This record gives sequence, C-alpha cells and structure tokens, in this order.
Amino acid sequence: MPLTLHSAWRASAPYRVRIGLALKGVAYEYAALDLLAGDQRGAAYRAVNPQGLAPALDLGDGQILTQSLAILEWLEETRPTPPILPRSALDRATVRAMANIVACDIHPLNNTRVGARLKTLGIGDDALVRDWIQPWIREGFDALEPMVARHAGMFAFGDSPTIADCCIVPQVYSANRFQVDMTPWPAIAGVAERTVMHPAFAAAHPSRQPDAKT
Repeated sequence: MPLTLHSAWRASAPYRVRIGLALKGVAYEYAALDLLAGDQRGAAYRAVNPQGLAPALDLGDGQILTQSLAILEWLEETRPTPPILPRSALDRATVRAMANIVACDIHPLNNTRVGARLKTLGIGDDALVRDWIQPWIREGFDALEPMVARHAGMFAFGDSPTIADCCIVPQVYSANRFQVDMTPWPAIAGVAERTVMHPAFAAAHPSRQPDAKT
C-alpha cells in the first residue's frame, strides 16, 4: 500500500516532511487537514494521531509515524540514498542542531495551537499576533545564522540538502508570512533563495499542495 501523508498546505512541520519525501523520491498520497477548521482535533484524525498534530505518515501496514523530525530520520534510515544527513558523527550533530533550532526552539512558539491559545487570551488581532511571533523567529535565526554562515555551500550544510534545509526553508516561508525582514540573516535567506528551483523543494512548496488556498 502507498504511504499517506496527513498534511496541511502551509503548516511548517508537514512542509518539512514533504521536502524529505521529495528528496528521497518517495511517492505518497496526500490527506489534507484544515487546521484552522480544527480537523486535527476531530475524532477521525485523533484515531490516526492521538496527539492531534500534523503531520502523520501512514505507512499503509497499520504503522503510523508522527513528529516531523522522527519521520525524516526514519526516511534516512530506511532509504539512505540520497542521504539527507552527512556521513560523520560530528557533521550529523551539527545538522541536527540546525534542524532543532527551528523545530524545537522557533516553531513550537508560533504554531496553530499557540495562535488559538493567544486568541483565548484576547490576543487575536493580526498585529498583536505578529508581535508575539516575530521575536521568537528573530531569536532563533540569530542563533542559526552563524552556523549556516560557517557551513553553507549550496545548502545549509555543504552542497547537498539535509534535514537542516527541510526545516529552514519552511521556517523562512513562515517568517515571510509574518512579515519578518530577512535582511539580518543573509546566510539563511540565501539557503531559501537557492532552493527555489530545486525540484524537491519546489514540489513541496505550500502553493503546490492540493489544499492550497490563495
């Protein structure tokens, strides 16, 4: 049976996994979730992922994977070619650190459920939401920029895409959504710009997804 990715078009975590799947050349079926409508909290999706978060990758044999970085690591272990982690342990640790700055330090503070919580606290105005989100992106990018500047080639770490790029590119997309000026982080911005024409990153872009909205 084919893999099924439970995804939402512009959500960062599913976007990471779409990039990884495309880099590995893995075909999959797309199951759309409307996060703003609360699909992820409904009984049907809770049966897939009890945590009620996207993405989830249904392997078609009764096994379901959750958490974007765990899915990317599974892809690397089960489909090692082309690699999305470097060969040496030190380099792998560096790439994982880059990915974790995004996935663990930036994104959890500005995802959909945090936005919903802000609304319950009376912070629903778009400008106020941006005021909440932007500092966390800036702080994370401040930490990430020197790492990318030191190690980047065509991509965030050398001349081949890694899980760092799978995380960075969606976060730059999110930064643009929330009107964060990327000028202070030229190395990070450069990575995003250089991936635009790469087939895997282009295929994974939110605008290319079946549930994309204008």
